[in-house]
Formats: sequence, C-alpha cells, structure tokens
Amino acid sequence: MRTSIATVSLSGTLTEKLAAAARAGFDGVEIFENDLIGSPLSPEEIGERAADLGLTIDLFQPMRDIEAVPADEFARNLRRAEHKFRLMRRLGADTVLVCSSVSPYAVDDDALAAEQLRRLSDLAQESGIRVAYEALAWGRHVSTYEHAWRIVEAADHPALGVCLDSFHILARGSDVTGIEDIPGGKIFFLQLADAPQMALDVLQWSRHHRCFPGQGDLDVAGLVRAAVRAGYDGPLSLEVFNDVFRQADAGRTAIDARRSLTLLQESAGLTAPPAPVVPTGFAFVEIATADAARIAPLLTALGFSRTARHSGKPVDLWEQGEARILINTDTGIHRPEPSLTAVGLESPDPVGASARAESLLAPVLPRRRTPGDAPLDAVAAPDGTEFFFCVTERTQRPGATGSPDGPGATGSPSRPDATATSRPFRPDDAGSPGSPGATGDPVRAGWTGDFAPAPHTPAPIGITRVDHVALTQPWHHFDEATLFHRGVLGLRPHASVDLADPYGLLRSRAASNEDGTVRIALGVGASPTEDPARGGRPQHIALVTDDLVSTVRRALAAGARMLPVPANYYDDLAAQHVFAPGELETYRDLGILYDRDEKGEFRHCYTVTTGRVFFELVERGGGYDGYGARNAPVRLAAQHALAE
Repeated sequence: MRTSIATVSLSGTLTEKLAAAARAGFDGVEIFENDLIGSPLSPEEIGERAADLGLTIDLFQPMRDIEAVPADEFARNLRRAEHKFRLMRRLGADTVLVCSSVSPYAVDDDALAAEQLRRLSDLAQESGIRVAYEALAWGRHVSTYEHAWRIVEAADHPALGVCLDSFHILARGSDVTGIEDIPGGKIFFLQLADAPQMALDVLQWSRHHRCFPGQGDLDVAGLVRAAVRAGYDGPLSLEVFNDVFRQADAGRTAIDARRSLTLLQESAGLTAPPAPVVPTGFAFVEIATADAARIAPLLTALGFSRTARHSGKPVDLWEQGEARILINTDTGIHRPEPSLTAVGLESPDPVGASARAESLLAPVLPRRRTPGDAPLDAVAAPDGTEFFFCVTERTQRPGATGSPDGPGATGSPSRPDATATSRPFRPDDAGSPGSPGATGDPVRAGWTGDFAPAPHTPAPIGITRVDHVALTQPWHHFDEATLFHRGVLGLRPHASVDLADPYGLLRSRAASNEDGTVRIALGVGASPTEDPARGGRPQHIALVTDDLVSTVRRALAAGARMLPVPANYYDDLAAQHVFAPGELETYRDLGILYDRDEKGEFRHCYTVTTGRVFFELVERGGGYDGYGARNAPVRLAAQHALAE
C-alpha cells in the first residue's frame, strides 16, 4: 500500500519536511495548514516541489468546527471552505480532512450535521475535492468513528466519506471490528499513530504523546487489518503529534517513521519484508579506549585473560568462560575514555539479519575487506552502537570438559553451546587467520581466527557469559531505539518502567529473545546533558556467575573496586525479606543487591565506572527474568555520590 506522512509529524520548514519525507521513501504527504501558512512559497510552488520530489499531496488538513451549527455560523463556514477549496486546487490536493466539531455553537443534532456536511460536500465536489469526516476523541457531540459513519451514511453524498484515525479510535477503546461494516469506498483516508498507555486527558495524551506504530501500546495493526478487510485501498498515513519529534532532526524522524510503517504492514499481513532473524547469544562486546591500561586492570580483577591479539589492528580479545570482550585502542576513530561501542550477536542467519536491517532502513556500516573475509555486515543502532551479525560455528575446545572456566576444569555449569565459536565480520578485518593455541586453548576459528593467541595464565573467578548489555539512549531517541531493537534485531520488548534518579526519572525498557540468552536493556536519562554526575550516559555490561558471593570476594581480592551501597538499603532489605543467618551481613559487606519475585531470586552488584563503562555481576535463581529494577534508584544514587 502507498505510504504517507503528515507534515505536522516532522520538524523544520515545509520544504525541509517534504525533502525528509521523500528521502525516507514516502509516497505522499498530508499538508498541515499551519505549515502552508508559514511557508514563503506559493501553493503552486509547494505542489511543484512535492511533485519534483516524487510526492503526492494526499490530504489537506484540518478544517475544523464545520457542522451542526446555527445557520449564520454555517454560512461563514461555507465561505471559509470555499476559500480553502480554491487553495487546494492551487496546491494539487483533492481530499480535505474535516474534524468533528468542538465549537460551543455546535448542537447535538445528527440530522443537521448530515445536512450541513452534504452542503459542504456539494461545494467540494464542484472543485473536484472529497471531504473526509473524522471523529475527534474529544469531539463535542461526535467522538466515535461509528457516530461519524452514521452521519456520513445519512448525508449520502459521493464526495463525503470518513477518515479513520487510529489514535482517536483506540484511545477510546472502541471496537475496531465495526470498521468492516463500512464500505471500503467510503473510507476516504486512514491516519495512523500509536501511543503508550497513559492515565491522561485524551486531548493532552493526543497532543504530546503520540508515537509511531510499534513504539506504543495500541493495536494499530488490528485497526489496519479491519480497514483493509472493509475494502480500503488508500494510503497508510502517519499523523503523530509528539513534542520530541517536533524538535528532532526531520530526516532521522522520517526514516524512523518509514521503518514503523514497514513493520506495521508486516504485522498487518500486508507485506513480507525479509523475516526477522532472532539472535541466539552474545558473541562479544567491544570497548574502545585510547589507553588499554584504563580498563585492563579491571578486566583482570574480574577474571578475564587477554587471550589473543588481532593480526591486523589494535584489538585485544579478553575471555572468561563464554564471555568475550574486545578492547579496541584505535585512537583514530574512538574517543579516549573507555566506551562500549559494539556488540556481536550470534545469529542463525547473518545474511538474513543483514537483509532484514537494510529493508528497515537501518544504516548498514560500510565494510572494507579482503577476498578472504566473509561478506557479513554491521548496522548502527540509534545511539551509535554497532551491532554485528555473527554466525555460530561448532568448534571443540581441546581438553575441555564442558566447563566455561578453562581447559579441563570441572564443577561449573555451562550453556549447551559452550563450545561454540561465533564469527562476527568487522568492516575492516584483515582476514589473516591466527594459529591455534597450545593444547587446552580454544581452537581459533571463525572471527577468532583473525586473532593470534597471546600467552596468558587463566585466573577465572566464576563468570560464565554475558547476561545483558545496558545501553543508555539519548533522551530524544528512546522510542526510535525501541522500534529498532524490536523490528531490526527481532527482540521482544518488555514493559516500560520508570526509575527514580536523584536528578529526575529514568525511563527503561528491556528487549530480549525468548530464552533470555540475549537481553538488551534500554534506558534514557532525564535530560540530554553529557555530565556523568548529572544524567550522563555510561553503558554497562552484565556478567553471569553461578555463585555471586564467591565471585565478588575473588574480584575484590584481585583489586576490583565495587560500587559502595548505603547501609540504609540493607536496613530496608531486612524489613522486606527474611534471610538465613549471616546472609544479609554478607551482602552488606560485599555491596550485593537483592531482589526476588514469584519466580525466583536475583543477586547483583556493580563495579565503579571507568570512563563510560561499568560492569554488573549477576546471579539469577529459579525463573527470575527481570533486572532488579527496584534496586536501580539505589545504584543510581550511589553512582552520583561517587562522582561528586
């Protein structure tokens, strides 16, 4: 189906909005009246500009407070409409949106409303224009699409139909199945928007908190399916009022919008882009820094060993169990402070994952590779983090017995795929294979084949794998990031939660695959400042251990600095739960946080922040599937206190 976007959904001048919509691949636009009024271009010039960009003008909007009013008021409305219809002819638009009246002069009289809309449609038809009547959720007397359709049906005019707006319909909780009773030819236009569930006045909710389909909680796909079953074959058009979008870069917002429509059509069963490829695990996490000495002591204290060096670039591989961390010291492309810059995802079909990303307008990073390199790509997330799609290759570690802690070790459980090696393809990998290590070392295959083994003495402390990666988003890209991780990476979003920070509220939303082997926690600060003590954006890597107390003790003995937790936290914890003798005292001594739910228990603690990165150590018990959200305010306050 054709796609369209209302200019009110984008920031900038009208010409900037048209250009952004065209670059993102939209077929048409709705021209918002205020954008036209504020433009220095004539209607003819705007129409020509749109045509040159390959855009049709699908709707002119809005025309307000037209129907069910006293005769003298309606006469003024017809005069206004006649003027707007002349303007629309100059613009090249053939459909006008008429919103249900909110005028204090409007009366509750469907017959009068139908008769006046019929007269308006007579005037429109003379100009070759159609009238699409829309029920505003806060309309004075007409606030549901069913009511609007009854009036349109009673008016019985060929130039009069309905406009269905997903927000106005779904925000009121209306049953969308009734849409199928409307003849498709009388559905003149379909406007689409999503929104998070909020306990707000519907007008304020609409004006400030709409978002693109897939970024909120409304069943927009169900509404689209109902309209298509009714016979609607017009454009799918986005009309989103959002304070953030109105300030953000128009080009980036338009791409996010176009991606949302592609995903919406997929959800509604209208199109079939490349299928989502759900990642199965973490291949690696990359930290970039100008000085490896800033982060190496912490990795060593956490039990990681520098097992290999890349053959063609300044990248070291640190490993413990199935947790792999790359340290990139290429100072030409990275800032000096340690920063989390890339994540490798194990994928059952990296080629399909890349094709999926490209179809959803995700920026595929340019690659430089020699003939020996495999042709797989990375994509950039909205916050700039690079995601690499990596194929999993089964490779036996000689001498291993299934333990992730080292050759021949026993007594530590491992994942079923603990002997797998993953192959990410870097844009600039040299492709020179390293040679296998000595007996007992992993066989270097796949992406690790580009690394030459380095002498090392393993000193693991019980870490087995990466549990999750937490990526704090720029405040104005949070919804875009949610859609990216769901649509492009194929992860399942969880409920959004608000976390208390000393300087405001943090919004957080996790996304994961079904079995929890890939978890990504997205967060956003209360302000766009980069000051780490006042809402900055450090990222963190969470690492799994099966015995957190033992692991923390070994990390502290090796010199790790753990985040101090206030004693008040443990006093409160004692009031919440009953612990075994000495258990709470141990948590207090080691700075361990605790949570439990009906499924299981969660123990976790944090290192102090180094540059823009810190680590979390986690132990999951039973079926606990969360992230210790109730402890987040304590962690945030402790990090602020340490930074002051």
